[in-house]
Amino acid sequence: MTMAFVFSVLLLGLCGHIASGGQSTSTSTPGALNYELPTSEYETPDTFNAGIVGPLYGMVHIFLNVVQPNDFPLEMVRKIIQKNFDFSVDSKEIAYYEIGVLICAALGLLVIILMPLVGCFFCMCRCCNKCGGEMHQRQKQNESCRRRCLAVSLLVICLLMSLGVMYGFVANHQVRTWIKRTQKLADSNYRDLQVLLNETPKQIDYILVQYNTTKDKAFSDLDGIDSLLGGRIKDQLKPKAIPVLDSIKTMATAIKQTRDALQSMSSSLKSINDGSTQLSANLTSVRNSVETSLNSSDCAADPARRICDSIRSGLSNLGSNHDSTQLPSVDGELNTINDIYKTDLESLITKGYTSIDEIPAKVGSQTLAVIADVKKALDSISSNITSVSQSIPIKEVLFDVSNYINDSNSYLQQELPKLEEYDSYWWLGGLIACFLLTLIVTFFFLGLLCGVYGYDKRATPTRRGCVSNTGGIFLMAGVGFSFLFCWILMILVVVTFVIGANVEKLLCEPYANKKLLQVLDTPYLLKEDWQFFLSGLILKNSNINLTFEQVYRDCKGGRGVYATFHLDNVFNITENFNIEKHTGKIKKELENLNVNIDNIELLDKTGKKNLEDFAHSGIDAINYSMYLKEAEKSPTKMDLLAFASSLEEKANQLPDGKLKQALNTDVQNIRTIHHQQVIPLQQSLNTLKQSVWTLERTSEKLPEKVNKIIVSLESAQNFLINNVSSIVIEETMKYGGTIIGYFERYLKWVSYAITEKMTSCKPLATAMDSAVNGVLCGYGADPLNLFWFGIGKATVLLLPAIIIAVKLAKYYRRMDSEDVYDDVETVPMKNLENGSNGYHKDHLYGVHNPVMTSPSRY
Repeated sequence: MTMAFVFSVLLLGLCGHIASGGQSTSTSTPGALNYELPTSEYETPDTFNAGIVGPLYGMVHIFLNVVQPNDFPLEMVRKIIQKNFDFSVDSKEIAYYEIGVLICAALGLLVIILMPLVGCFFCMCRCCNKCGGEMHQRQKQNESCRRRCLAVSLLVICLLMSLGVMYGFVANHQVRTWIKRTQKLADSNYRDLQVLLNETPKQIDYILVQYNTTKDKAFSDLDGIDSLLGGRIKDQLKPKAIPVLDSIKTMATAIKQTRDALQSMSSSLKSINDGSTQLSANLTSVRNSVETSLNSSDCAADPARRICDSIRSGLSNLGSNHDSTQLPSVDGELNTINDIYKTDLESLITKGYTSIDEIPAKVGSQTLAVIADVKKALDSISSNITSVSQSIPIKEVLFDVSNYINDSNSYLQQELPKLEEYDSYWWLGGLIACFLLTLIVTFFFLGLLCGVYGYDKRATPTRRGCVSNTGGIFLMAGVGFSFLFCWILMILVVVTFVIGANVEKLLCEPYANKKLLQVLDTPYLLKEDWQFFLSGLILKNSNINLTFEQVYRDCKGGRGVYATFHLDNVFNITENFNIEKHTGKIKKELENLNVNIDNIELLDKTGKKNLEDFAHSGIDAINYSMYLKEAEKSPTKMDLLAFASSLEEKANQLPDGKLKQALNTDVQNIRTIHHQQVIPLQQSLNTLKQSVWTLERTSEKLPEKVNKIIVSLESAQNFLINNVSSIVIEETMKYGGTIIGYFERYLKWVSYAITEKMTSCKPLATAMDSAVNGVLCGYGADPLNLFWFGIGKATVLLLPAIIIAVKLAKYYRRMDSEDVYDDVETVPMKNLENGSNGYHKDHLYGVHNPVMTSPSRY
């Protein structure tokens, strides 16, 4: 307990020094930071475990609760401590509480007094051939049953006595090893206290180091202000600005596609116009050539005439299928779009994107000076913390406490060997007591063994065998030793019982249920002018409610010294660790953050006019269906290749001559026209068709689309003009709050760590438990109680064992005389022959048989 008080005073002084320095601390942390106060593992167990002898101790506790069921006398103990106990008045209260112990002790004293007297009278009585001393056994009808009952009873009693002796041996062994176990437990607690002392400066260093960790995190956020603050502002503006710019960019792409489509359409129309004119002329020339051939004299006679007529019927469709004059030119629209395209709308859109993307860079460039000032403020706080930590006399205080613990441990190491010497005397005495009882029980067991196995029911009392007689002698030897040592053993039992029972009921049990601590917490008990002793001793203010029970409970739960000993009454963490005091300078510097990102223009007037011109460019008024209808037509009225094949087939039916040769030439010309003119013309028509589709798709509801984009643009621009300042202010405050939040959380964590976690006093509670539950009760009182319980049980059972052994010895020992019967018919075993029935019948032979009266030697 002294060590606990000294250590508490040490920690009080330590926390006081920390407080006076105004040191900063930490709280639970934001997401990126995790503060975990370093803790240590202690090797001393929290609870005392008796091991395999625990059930035996529990059995003794049950017996004690039966003997003394009264509750712990709180008021009586308080009176004794306060020296207000009047023995003449309050002796009845003590007697009532100790009534069970007093009765047991009185019975023990009665045994101590009477046993020597009874033994003395018993010895003299037997010397006078009384009390079973006469070596003559009278026969009874239930003799066999009596002998068996006495043997079984003595056997049961001996077995119970053996259990008691075993309990004594076990308890004596526990006493023998308690010094070594105490040494081990003391060393374990000493190491735990050393760990606690070594852990305290590590925890303080960790708390100080965590400020640098927090500062580094803040520095990282300050250096990344462009991405953190600027990025947040950008993220706030992007949902409004980027969709509008994307739609304008889509429209700029549509303008380019429209120009390309109109250029392609204009080129296709020109190609179609030229191609169809040339195709029409060439086909007309071929048709005229074929007609000329058909009008020659070679077609006058059959069968040439029929062939020529069939050819002549298909010549009417040999011509162009297009009239180029029906498709108007789109050059006007193309010129308009070219004028619109001269304005580089995409570059204007890129400027809008850039104005949004440059926000982080603007924020970074505009806050360089303020960030530098904030860093200086944080460095100054760090310097103050470092200087405060260096001014804490932690090493000196811990050195003093460490010396005290070392001195205490050295003293314990010196005294334990002396205790071990005295303990050996107690162990030897207990061993002698156990061996005496073992000797007596052994005599009884040997007597039973020899008596039972050596007994011959056909032998008369005067003719019993040697083995049976030896059994009876062993029984009487056990009786003799019982009378010699029973009262001595009972003295040992009574003394150990009174001491052990009161230690268990007045110290161990009330300590376990905390009633002993409740007594110590009684106001004005340990010191008359102190309401609470602990607070008066540690806090110098006895009015503060600091109790032994609360301190033990908090220490047992691993709570820190600050909260456990109510050190807030000496040094208030909340007042000294003022968060506003430490963060005020940082807040003041962060208030100077002034970010200006006004004048963001998504699209200037030129860009808007460009969009409006595109909407009114007239491409939506073009009759695209007419162009598509014309583009769907075939370049020629008939399939030239099919016509050429048919013409060639018919020409080959003609006889050789000029007509056949002329027609074959026309076939070749038609095929050449198809490859050189029809196919390119068809490609131009397909290109025209694609261009028309593109333009038709782009021009669909073009004014409405452009008008919607312009409305969205104006809405987004108005949002930027009206809200960008508030967004900047809001995000700047959030950013500043994040920076300050690191230190606020750090300071809160420091307050929590110092009050609840730092310098856990758990080793103090463990040391107290080790001293009381472990050494005093577990290693001392419990083995002592088990010893008297076992020895007392065996000693008490000696009383019935003596009586039974004396009676049973009559049945095993060889008698000097026996009962004589004049009439054989009255002999209980009348069927036995004369001389073999175990009874003297000397009077039948004229010899008088007096009863032997020789005194027994046992």
